[in-house]
Amino acid sequence: MVGPSRPQIVLFGSSIVQMSFHVGGWGAILADLYSRKADIVLRGYAGWNSRNALQVLNQIFPQDAAVQPSLVIVYYGGNDAIHPHPSGLGPHVPLLEYVENMKKIALHIKSLCDDTRIVFLTSPPVDKAMIYDYYGDTFVSQARSNETCRAYAEALLELGKHLDIKVINLWTAFQNRDDWGKTYLLDGIHLNSEGSQIVVKEILKVLHDAEWEPSLYWKSMPNEFSEYMVDPRAKTTKDCVVLNEIYGSMIGSDEWK
Repeated sequence: MVGPSRPQIVLFGSSIVQMSFHVGGWGAILADLYSRKADIVLRGYAGWNSRNALQVLNQIFPQDAAVQPSLVIVYYGGNDAIHPHPSGLGPHVPLLEYVENMKKIALHIKSLCDDTRIVFLTSPPVDKAMIYDYYGDTFVSQARSNETCRAYAEALLELGKHLDIKVINLWTAFQNRDDWGKTYLLDGIHLNSEGSQIVVKEILKVLHDAEWEPSLYWKSMPNEFSEYMVDPRAKTTKDCVVLNEIYGSMIGSDEWK
């Protein structure tokens, strides 16, 4: 293991998680903000649903691990909400099973450590016209609809209340303008850079407001080691400008509250 030991923030989910480390993606933005504060660990699996996640849960989050994550951000639901395939195959998971699967995921992560926190992300809305324009007839037999995404999102919100877990409602957050599809989505399903910024802002809002000790909000966490720059005119180390306090302003503190 590379030292010094840092808090771990794990992103666990399907393609919206896997693609989050693309340039401008929400995982990449978080990795930048937490670059000297915590390690952002990616566990994203395109095409997966909550049923797939359960099958590997103990491998990804072993209970006997020497170090447990400080925060796990979980996203499943978009693939679960796909309409059933005529063959009975495909990623669709019935709503009641989806809720039960997410409950099992939450309880397992909660059992890892008293200090391990969880944030759920709901499915964002989908734009059927954009999906057709981008993929044609590819997903006709595995259709997505905004109404089914809404149902799965609302069910996850209710589960969060029951388990006292923070849930970010991306389905609502994305529909803050009439042209939300073209503004926030890449292909009607996945997020573009503008959509990723919405996700980051919602996550940071939750972490800022959470009364967790220690805080996992990026501005409240200490930087690892000191950083300084040398004035060209400096003759001794006393002339160096230590940047611990101003480092935050160099990585977008005005944008990322």
